[in-house]
Amino acid sequence: MHPDSYAFHMRNLHDQSRQYMYHDVVLTMNDGSTYNGIIEDVGTERMSVLVAEDVMEREDEFDGDDRQFFGGGGYGRPRRRFRRYRRRNFPLASLAALALLPYVSPYPYYPYYPYY
Repeated sequence: MHPDSYAFHMRNLHDQSRQYMYHDVVLTMNDGSTYNGIIEDVGTERMSVLVAEDVMEREDEFDGDDRQFFGGGGYGRPRRRFRRYRRRNFPLASLAALALLPYVSPYPYYPYYPYY
């Protein structure tokens, strides 16, 4: 890779990272791994990202009476799922691509609402 094209690529990634700050993005690294998170800070060589991870509730955290949730059927409740974020630093040199995470709306968008 030509040194000028590498500098151009790094400058583009830096500018794009600054443009996407505080947005939910997908980071693709040079080794093929992907992360989704929120860009918190961008420096000249590093970027700080709040990386999202899904966490499932453990079985032993189910103490208490299940009847209050499901009417006393005795079947227990399903495991709950949580999402938490951890701060990680990534070198810009290891970043291959950066894209906004697409947001899918649960409701259809209507350009206007009729008044009845």
